Amino acid sequence: MEALTTSSYHSINPSNRKLRSKRSPLISVSAVLTREKPSAAPSPRPSKYPTQSAPEKVPAPEKTNDASSRTSAATRPKARPRPTMPPAAPLSLPMAFCNALEGVINTFVDPPALRPSVDPRNVLSDNFAPVDELPPTRCPVIRGSIPPCLVGGTYIRNGPNPQHLPRGPHHLFDGDGMLHSLLFSADGDATLCSRYVQTYRYLTERHAGTAVMPNVFGAFHGIAGMARGAVTAARVLTGQMNPIQGVGLANTSLVFFAGGLYALGESDLPYAVHVDPVTGEVSTIGRQDFDGRLMMGMTAHPKKDSVTGETFAFRYGPVPPFLTYFRFDPAGNKLADVPVFSVQQPSFMHDFAITENYAVFGDIQVVMKPMDMVFGNRAPVGSDQGKVPRLGVLPRYATNESEIRWFDVPGFNMMHSINAWEEESANGEKYLVLVGPNVLSIEHMLDDLNLVHSNVEMVRINLNTGVVSRKPLSAANLDFPVIHPGYVGRKNRYAYLASMANPMPKVSGVVKLDFSRIDTGNCVVASRDFGPRCYGGEPFFVPNDGSEEEDDGYLVSYVHNEETDESTFVVMDARSPTLEIVAEVLLPDRVPYGFHGLFVSKAELLSQRRFS
Repeated sequence: MEALTTSSYHSINPSNRKLRSKRSPLISVSAVLTREKPSAAPSPRPSKYPTQSAPEKVPAPEKTNDASSRTSAATRPKARPRPTMPPAAPLSLPMAFCNALEGVINTFVDPPALRPSVDPRNVLSDNFAPVDELPPTRCPVIRGSIPPCLVGGTYIRNGPNPQHLPRGPHHLFDGDGMLHSLLFSADGDATLCSRYVQTYRYLTERHAGTAVMPNVFGAFHGIAGMARGAVTAARVLTGQMNPIQGVGLANTSLVFFAGGLYALGESDLPYAVHVDPVTGEVSTIGRQDFDGRLMMGMTAHPKKDSVTGETFAFRYGPVPPFLTYFRFDPAGNKLADVPVFSVQQPSFMHDFAITENYAVFGDIQVVMKPMDMVFGNRAPVGSDQGKVPRLGVLPRYATNESEIRWFDVPGFNMMHSINAWEEESANGEKYLVLVGPNVLSIEHMLDDLNLVHSNVEMVRINLNTGVVSRKPLSAANLDFPVIHPGYVGRKNRYAYLASMANPMPKVSGVVKLDFSRIDTGNCVVASRDFGPRCYGGEPFFVPNDGSEEEDDGYLVSYVHNEETDESTFVVMDARSPTLEIVAEVLLPDRVPYGFHGLFVSKAELLSQRRFS
């Protein structure tokens, strides 16, 4: 399959080849913590804090499908210089002392090299390396043309991007959230803007000029984790950080509902963000508690019902109640919590599903066991192979958990859901149908992202008899699913998933599933491979304006070519048997691999709320 970008650009203009990060000593990781400008040799690290002035205008080149046109140096969009900002505040004595203690722990007690899965030299190599912020920068369309349903809207992808070089163990999930937003203009071009979500954690560490808060996934492990916990307590007591103001990274996903656009990370409250519909500038408005009604955190995968306008969500945590369900009305008002005390052990509940009448929760084998860090020299979050996974079915408008029903589904560990709906048989029996990837190697979910493998299954629950049945939809390693947003909670036919590469979340291509082929054992009806050494991310489905066909629309994703070190944005025809690329945008800088994205339409951008 043809690669998405070619090396001919660099063969003619070798000076434009970007510096690439290698698996080299830790000190070299700092060399890849910025967006490197095209040059033949490393340059000093630019400031990461640009001003908010207007973006530089870059002339748009003539559009063509001829790949040779990409070889022109004038074609490549130019990133603006980053102006300098005032230096960070000098270290206080308590901060210097805590930093020294952490240095001892990282050097002598728990050096990152002993655990490769959290060694920054591995985790932050190649296109996982962080990049600097990028102000709004024009980008040319180098193949095809942008479909009308995208024009005026923006595609935003969230993902981890640590602002400081990790001093110790670092898990991929521990990076600060960065939003990469691509706004599509009426003149046919696009504007890329990459900005950090300015969380309390991000601002605290930016002011300090160094990492202050602990890395939850990488740092808390065994005796060293307890020692780091003591250092964290000292930082709180000396005023270096205030966890009440938030500890989250907002690095996982985004959601738009009731006129608000939010960056999400389940360990904290949502952060409201804003995209300027004219310039494409991305800004952070702030942490939102919905008039004091939302506490602690919220799932990174809320579900919006396009028919009722409601949004459904939940939170989970290490203290009872371990699961709490809630919803927002169409105006965005958060309604009462429904605590679920029948979850008797804290579990890693990353996603859920809704139907017209129910909410469905997966109680999987990834659990929180803080005492394992104390007595087992392990991480406080890990897999419990003796636990039987189960699905909880709660009436969608429940005011308490009295009607929840739990169904054992041995071996079914759902990290992401595709969709769920209800059916009724000819004899009147009612079924709940859930479709989602099942993580077969759940013991590696947090420890080694190279070994994570998921197969898509359809689970049918007979609500009359309680009998549960399962069928595979594909044997391929698929995850990061998306459907037509108008079918959330209602029976649908098609889903689009990422073909996973190693390590997760690298994606080698995209497939389309047709649920009507379930009896064949393989529901794949279309696919696209991004090409040799080309990797993308989660696809997102954008429906065609005014169409009533479920699969009439486009799949969009960022793609990175590891051979040329170029990043592009691709638009694929969702109805094509090859998921044909109908448009491609050349980006001015590398976009690292990340997590979940969202398309925000022109109408939604213009309707964004002005938060007080």
